[in-house]
Amino acid sequence: MNRKILCIASNYGLWAEELQAPWDALKNAGFELTLATKFGKTPLPMVISMDAEMIDPKQNYKVNPPEVVNRVNELLQNGEWDNPIKIEEANMNDFDAIVMVGGPGSPLDITGNPFVHRLLLEAFRSNKVIGAICYTMAALAQTRNPENNNKSIIWGKKVCAHPHAWDFDSDLSYDLVNTTSANKGTDLVTQGFVFPLQYLVEDAAGPNGTVLADETANREKPCVAYDFPFVTALSVESSMAYGKLLVEVLSN
Repeated sequence: MNRKILCIASNYGLWAEELQAPWDALKNAGFELTLATKFGKTPLPMVISMDAEMIDPKQNYKVNPPEVVNRVNELLQNGEWDNPIKIEEANMNDFDAIVMVGGPGSPLDITGNPFVHRLLLEAFRSNKVIGAICYTMAALAQTRNPENNNKSIIWGKKVCAHPHAWDFDSDLSYDLVNTTSANKGTDLVTQGFVFPLQYLVEDAAGPNGTVLADETANREKPCVAYDFPFVTALSVESSMAYGKLLVEVLSN
């Protein structure tokens, strides 16, 4: 299978599994993957997303399975995520689909990025599959369609959104693993997540859209949706289901 997929990840705070799960699913299905980041540097996972003992303060359970942490360490050590292209240099004509992956850093360098919006609008206009998970959903909400009175490209669509009830509200730093002087992320500290995603997505989908923001979602009951051309997923617990659904959609 030689379909080419552009994967967009954050240089400021990747959640490890939200790249690892769809990356492995798509790669194992035979797709050709090209990784893109703002700076053209390896997307480094946040320290808290690589801690198998980390307990989500809102959901009160361990969110990072040890096997996921081990697999991400393999990917970092074998260099599979090294040498991505810069987002601003990506050309949607070169790809059959675009897949964004989440993490608290994505609002800092993906969701409001005009180069990301350009790629998404080009993919939307050419009926190419568009994937988004967790806080990268905001990039879809902020990408506007001039042919539809500048409404969001997800206007009237069925999509997922990280529930506001799960949003962190304490100080959030963006400490990354494997940093170097050339790829150090940011020392910014925010008051929880940068914005309440659920409400932004609900506004963008409009009165005829449907937003799935299931506070009871978990690994046994993930939350994903497909409403052409969008494949969307709730958060980290749905990462594997996100990858599986992307493979199913892109294989047809």
